[in-house]
Amino acid sequence: MARPLEFDRDAALDRAMRVFWRQGYQAASLPDLLADMGISRSSLYAAFGDKRGLMVECLDLFARRTLQILARARTGQPPLEALRQFFDRSVVDPPGGNAEWGCLLVNTVLEMADVDDGLSAHAAARLAQVQAGFEDCLRDAGCAPDQADELAAFLMLVNQGMRVSSRRAQPLQARRDQIATTFRVLSAAIPTEAPAT
Repeated sequence: MARPLEFDRDAALDRAMRVFWRQGYQAASLPDLLADMGISRSSLYAAFGDKRGLMVECLDLFARRTLQILARARTGQPPLEALRQFFDRSVVDPPGGNAEWGCLLVNTVLEMADVDDGLSAHAAARLAQVQAGFEDCLRDAGCAPDQADELAAFLMLVNQGMRVSSRRAQPLQARRDQIATTFRVLSAAIPTEAPAT
């Protein structure tokens, strides 16, 4: 019979996610992770398998939280306003003041390309889920399927570019200006917005 966990798994996972987000997968040493998570090596292996298994769970957690930001923004708001709020809350001025860390998913795609294609692909698949969320909003805003697909890809490109730029400690006002420009372009591409369904 397996022994029950003697720590808060969700809290430990959250702390591990922040280590990977801040340092990257390769730079996050096992001692760093164990110290921040407040657990032993044997507990890590029992709960998460290994460092790579832990990273996969951290990517999934980050993706879930990102999608929750979009879902919350969509509650009771027109679709384009929801998209703009998503960018304001997750890219321009995220809670916790960690904009300079970029995006764990984007960071992992870049860091692990040609190093661990599996981890890179896992992060890319989670980014595709976010892009699908963008596409749903754009369809609700009145875009035809092809246009929604095209504009969602454009928004993902903006999202990724801003996340990479934020790692250079880009000024807050510059981020706000870029989002304002993005949504002027987007609004011009969708002349009339349908009510949210």
